[in-house]
Amino acid sequence: MQKSACRVVAAIVLCLGAIPPTLMASSAGPQGLPNRALAVSVAICCLAMGALWLRPRWPTRTESQLCVMAGTVCIALAALIAADPVVGLLGSTTFVVVSAFTVLFHSGRLLAFTWSIGAATLGVLAVRLAAIDPALATCSVVLVALINVFVAFAGRMVLRLLDTTILDGDIEPLTGLLNRDAFYDRVDTLIGTRSRRDDRHLVVIVVNLDGFSLLTAITGKAGAHRARVAIGQHLRETVRRDAIIAHVGEAEFLIAEPFTTPDPSALAERVRRCITTAPFRLTASIGVVSTALRPLANHPPPEVLDELLTLATSAMYEARRAGGNQYRLLLAPPLTVLDDPPEDNWVATDESA
Repeated sequence: MQKSACRVVAAIVLCLGAIPPTLMASSAGPQGLPNRALAVSVAICCLAMGALWLRPRWPTRTESQLCVMAGTVCIALAALIAADPVVGLLGSTTFVVVSAFTVLFHSGRLLAFTWSIGAATLGVLAVRLAAIDPALATCSVVLVALINVFVAFAGRMVLRLLDTTILDGDIEPLTGLLNRDAFYDRVDTLIGTRSRRDDRHLVVIVVNLDGFSLLTAITGKAGAHRARVAIGQHLRETVRRDAIIAHVGEAEFLIAEPFTTPDPSALAERVRRCITTAPFRLTASIGVVSTALRPLANHPPPEVLDELLTLATSAMYEARRAGGNQYRLLLAPPLTVLDDPPEDNWVATDESA
């Protein structure tokens, strides 16, 4: 969701930045040269922040914190320069946008900064409006404050309700992909729930990055981490939605995907190309195994997957010995696990039942 999140944030920032100069056409908006100059300055600042979020990568923590502080100040200025204090109070409701973002991505200290600026802004606007309508001033300030408090509370509650122990058990934290245990669980489910009349094939791919130790020596751990994250994202965008992807080592990724045809050469080539076009321009040695799903239905999935991964890993090493940046494909290899009789305590699920 990184790209879509960046675009949404950029769109919100740019739209909010367009409001102050647009209000200059209204008698309730900024009046006088100094206030109009501030309105234009707010728009320019929002344009710069929007451009920052439109870049192809997520901003750094420092850049994001600077955006929060700059956005808070811009909202305060836009609200205070409005000629009508009612319009200013309406504009101050946008503090909730910064509050929500800060709650989700930053610390309480930065949220305190946003709320301090917001409280000061509301105080000034309340004093101005109280001279005209004290009741309206009181209700407006209370409403804006309650909205911000509720959004912050809801954001914190959502974060706490997420079961981090389950996430840590299934997700490899750096790339957001599955870890090895979760990969086994998902593939086990995929194999065990296939119908005995299912004519699809299971494709298992082992991807090992070439020269990753050299990249780590040149760019350090930070560069290696960025490379792994970028490649994980590219792999997600390359395979289909029902594919299962895991990051299981410093330079190794696993992919499992049900296929309607026995030959996954096109998929293997897409995976190879997506790694070469990802940032850092790495290459990979890839081992691919494709086997029919139906014969696997009566055998324990963990044993089946163990053998498939062993074969795919051997194929991957063969590709590496041949120079890397290529794949080796095994179509319907003989599986020793299929020679064993099904275990008495293993019953495959028949989806057609």
